[in-house]
Amino acid sequence: MAKPQVFDGTLGKVTGLITACKLYIRIKMRGVVVEEQIQWILSYMQEESVDIWKENILKDLEGGLLEYETVGKFLADIRKEFEGRDEEIVKVAELKRIEQGGKTLEKFIQEFRKAVRGSRYKGRPLVKEFKRDINEMIY
Repeated sequence: MAKPQVFDGTLGKVTGLITACKLYIRIKMRGVVVEEQIQWILSYMQEESVDIWKENILKDLEGGLLEYETVGKFLADIRKEFEGRDEEIVKVAELKRIEQGGKTLEKFIQEFRKAVRGSRYKGRPLVKEFKRDINEMIY
């Protein structure tokens, strides 16, 4: 039985994560308390905005502010959180993730322009994002 792949918040990967978790839990984690099942699922949620969401969920669970009777309800919340995201939000997150790194400036600009399409960034905020993402040596 394969474990789920690491989930990075990508829109198209939500259903795969949920299906893999349901199957694995039904086969391998039957009888395990809900809290442990949730922690196991959270261990597969990594990368950028997913990490922030995961940390907030963990704080709420540990603080007693949030409780799940079943792992199914938790998975439903994951679906609602990550499938319900607006395309604009996804584009903004993508824009914030890219960096020039070892790419040429020309290649980076192409990537940056592609990420900007559909985001809400315009004018000064867009210039600020661009400057943040390029290598410091350039400006």
